Amino acid sequence: MRTLWAHKLRTFLTMFGIAWGIVSIVLMVAAGEGLRKGQEDQTRNLGKDIMIVFHGRTSLQAGGTRAGRAVRWVKGDVGVLQQDAPDCEYALPELEQDSIRVHSNYNNAALTVTGSYPPFAYIRSLDVAEGRFYDWDDLAQERRVAFLGSDAAKQLFPGRDAIGQNLYINEIPYVVIGVMLKKKQDSSYDGWDVNKIFIPFSAEMRDFPNKPPATEDSFDQLLVTPRSVAAHEACKYEIRAALGRLHGFDPRDKEAAPIWDTVQEAKAFEQMTDGMKYFLGAVGVITLFLGGLGVMNVMMVAVRERTREIGVRKALGAPAHMILRQFFIEALIIAFLSGGIGMGVAYGLCSLVDLLPMPDFFAGLLPTWESGLVACLLLGTIAVVAALYPARRAASVDPIEALRYEAGG
Repeated sequence: MRTLWAHKLRTFLTMFGIAWGIVSIVLMVAAGEGLRKGQEDQTRNLGKDIMIVFHGRTSLQAGGTRAGRAVRWVKGDVGVLQQDAPDCEYALPELEQDSIRVHSNYNNAALTVTGSYPPFAYIRSLDVAEGRFYDWDDLAQERRVAFLGSDAAKQLFPGRDAIGQNLYINEIPYVVIGVMLKKKQDSSYDGWDVNKIFIPFSAEMRDFPNKPPATEDSFDQLLVTPRSVAAHEACKYEIRAALGRLHGFDPRDKEAAPIWDTVQEAKAFEQMTDGMKYFLGAVGVITLFLGGLGVMNVMMVAVRERTREIGVRKALGAPAHMILRQFFIEALIIAFLSGGIGMGVAYGLCSLVDLLPMPDFFAGLLPTWESGLVACLLLGTIAVVAALYPARRAASVDPIEALRYEAGG
């Protein structure tokens, strides 16, 4: 320890290198994990593993029909899809109107009115703050009931309880049965959910059907979820195949049935963040190895400058393993003290940063126990390797040659 204290600057720089390597590994992996978790939360706010199937135009000829033909989904498609797509858990219709007049007894608003089936609330992550979402009885009886987005409720009923109140959609009265819990959303295919009115599909088809050139039984898009993430490709294929049979287009024609696949997007983003996490972690590992070389260098200097001391101890009968142990312990002290400081700084910084407001797509610095364990294992390995060679050199010093050695000579 005297030699380490005598070379304070060299020891400090070595300890700093190791500590910085630990900090780098933990922080970089934590940043990657925070980005992954933030994006995962945003994707879940849009929907739970959903695929949005839009109607389009054919780009391939099929069954003697020309390419460029418009395709529209109709109410009768839904039952067929539920039977012919066994790998899909849900296949829900969605009909939207954004050019109709909406007002309450207190205010007017320009809002989108959306109609679907009751599972729509689950797969689109519409959590209830007050009241309830519409159910199967509301759908079957075509009840004029409405579930409001959080901002829509504030706009239509400022400072008031919306539950049980009437709102008027194209002057048709609807009763408010629920209000959505406010949610953050950074992606959408048709506007923010907080600014929408959700009503049963049957009521919207009756009161606000699509206008020509669309038919009255048509709707805007299908919301499809697979039974599992592993089954999502099979589900997508079955949906396209069934729609192709129903509407006379080639199932390989992606333009006829464009699909926004959030499952595939989530997989691609996860691969990207994993790659970034591994790259940044590798940078930290390299820094750790460089710090280990610094430990080895400091201990080699210690061996060289204490050669006469080692010679005297061996001449007095000190066994080689005691000298080996002494230098080995000194090197381990440097490595593990540096590592402990690095871990403390890294987790402290993560906690401090997480106190700050974060953008929606970033969940903060989230250190994982895996990254801490990997950092500790790497540190232990590097410490052993860095300490072993100088310690063996010290233990193998010939006592006669050591007594002749002059420091600095």
